[in-house]
Amino acid sequence: MTDSQTHRHNPLHELLGGRRGAIESALPSVVFVTVYLSTGAELGTGLIAALLTAAALAAARVWRREKPVRVVGGLAAVALAAVVAARTGNASDYFLPSLLANLASALVWAASILARWPMLGVIMGFALGQRTRWRGDPDLLRAYSRASWIWAGSFLVRAGINLPLYLTDNIVGLGISRVLLGWPMVLLVIALSWAVIMRSLPPGHPGVRHPQVPADYHDDGDEEDEQGDGYAAGAVQ
Repeated sequence: MTDSQTHRHNPLHELLGGRRGAIESALPSVVFVTVYLSTGAELGTGLIAALLTAAALAAARVWRREKPVRVVGGLAAVALAAVVAARTGNASDYFLPSLLANLASALVWAASILARWPMLGVIMGFALGQRTRWRGDPDLLRAYSRASWIWAGSFLVRAGINLPLYLTDNIVGLGISRVLLGWPMVLLVIALSWAVIMRSLPPGHPGVRHPQVPADYHDDGDEEDEQGDGYAAGAVQ
């Protein structure tokens, strides 16, 4: 892929599973709310419907040969939500794990930036086969740090909107929020963070796939790579 193609093509879409992945992540919640309300607040029926939906989506991901983490992750998230709601008997608690996850994610992403290990750089580095070499490029480090603030803010926005809905047991509102703050918001965050990365890199920089590091820079994984098959910086998985 040429440098001009790299600037036009946003690799974050593929890293996050694309539009299909975001829609599928919201579907079990939509099914849960719909079945729960249509059956006269039958919590067990709603939870079973959500679990069956998650299992069907997991099977579809296996058939499409997607990465195991996506297969297991989606099913585990719904299972955890169902267990929490079943134990408390409160339908709103189905959304409690995701609420806490957003709060935790906001803190982790903010802390990673302050520690000069921005999470977006960590994710992109390993996904692109660079490991930690991007940290040796001051321009990339700065770009990833700035863009990571957008992601940290998005998690905080989700938590800020969902918290009052959760505290008031607004099941319909929580279901709508899961959809509207799912793919539409992810799409916006992807676009904004990619724009920030591109604007933060100086003219002539070859892009995120080609970190510009000093010749004497030592990557934490260099020794392991020399002993193994090695890796090509910038290779897309």
